[in-house]
Amino acid sequence: MQIKIRSGGHDYDGLSYLSDVPFVIVDLNNLRSITVDVQNETAWIQSGATIGEVYYNVAAKSRTLGFPAGVCPTVGVGGHFSGGGYGTLLRSYGLAADQVIDARIVNVDGKILDKESMGEDLFWVIRGGGGASFGVVLSWKVKLVPVPPTVTVFTIAKTLQQGVTELVHKWQDVAYNLPKELFIRVIFDVINANDNGDKTVQAAFNSIYLGSVENLVSLMNTRFPELGLESKDCTEMSWVQSTLYFNGFPVNGPLEILLDRTQAKRFYKAKSDYVKVPIPTVGLEGIWKRLLEEDQPVVIFSPYGGKMSEISESATPFPHREGNLYKIQYLAYWEGLEETAKQLSWIRKLYRYMAPFVSKNPRQAYLNYRDVDIGQSKNGTATYLQGKVWGGKYFKNNYDRLVHVKTKVDPENFFRNEQSIPSVANA
Repeated sequence: MQIKIRSGGHDYDGLSYLSDVPFVIVDLNNLRSITVDVQNETAWIQSGATIGEVYYNVAAKSRTLGFPAGVCPTVGVGGHFSGGGYGTLLRSYGLAADQVIDARIVNVDGKILDKESMGEDLFWVIRGGGGASFGVVLSWKVKLVPVPPTVTVFTIAKTLQQGVTELVHKWQDVAYNLPKELFIRVIFDVINANDNGDKTVQAAFNSIYLGSVENLVSLMNTRFPELGLESKDCTEMSWVQSTLYFNGFPVNGPLEILLDRTQAKRFYKAKSDYVKVPIPTVGLEGIWKRLLEEDQPVVIFSPYGGKMSEISESATPFPHREGNLYKIQYLAYWEGLEETAKQLSWIRKLYRYMAPFVSKNPRQAYLNYRDVDIGQSKNGTATYLQGKVWGGKYFKNNYDRLVHVKTKVDPENFFRNEQSIPSVANA
């Protein structure tokens, strides 16, 4: 029987709960205790907890501690941490995985190991290499990060008619080089341009700044005046309220909404890319054209730089550090099964179009935006070379070390899935 390990059940392509052979789910959903130690600025978090539960519990103990994890509160920490885990604080503090200082893992022999007993190699792989290839991570000890009592957020939306192309072209140079306290991502979708049903592309510049409105407006007037940010566009709030803001929840509403584990049931497909040189204007216009072919497209540009550029590519298995201006996430949403083929065709066509503008040799991808289109094996039976097809994209040069550790800790390839790290001993 194949073993599937599920924490939050939020795997983009469903590998934690789908297979074409009989399988058993090890469901960590009820392992969800969170213990926050304010004095030492740490927390122990079980793998079945969600990001929302982490934010809620940290905020309940301190207004000036936060944690750099994802935007979506229903994501389970087990997959999120073990694949990297990024969010609005990545330019200030890096990834969730970068904060992990201890863990408890059940290995292939059924032993529960901590950082010391698992050894340096196994501790390295679970911080970005995907835990499901190596064992069952039960819990994580993380370093919490300081946040100011008040942060500032804004969202400014512009349409094609309001000069989006020029603004986004400029953003590519600006966002990467801003002070690390400032994160400005861009979310693209399609809206009605008028009452006649004509469509246009809208870009929402969606931002958090670890500081005051006054300092933010001054900084933006100097570094990105084209966006036209004014004080009235900004709102000051606590850091935990910003986690509500980025989800579209009322920021003055109850924080308990972060504890809601209900996930929206929607059909969708996602893909990812990394951009190392700015996309020219003509390339951006090609993206707009393709977005306008679709009803519910979403494309998100998330800036790198800051702390992400200071961490070595080999410090963890997650290699996408210095030299990446930003990451792209592509999303297609649809309502009924009959739409699936059309939507998959659309997002794959957009992905092919983007090839000249993104990273090459390999064309990189983000493990937590699981994408079996870039390569997969039948039930985790890949050889070293077969696994490198997707392993090289997710992990670049770190793939070899992942295979080495896998061969050492799980030579019979007990822990496997369609995109798991292969064991040379097994191959």
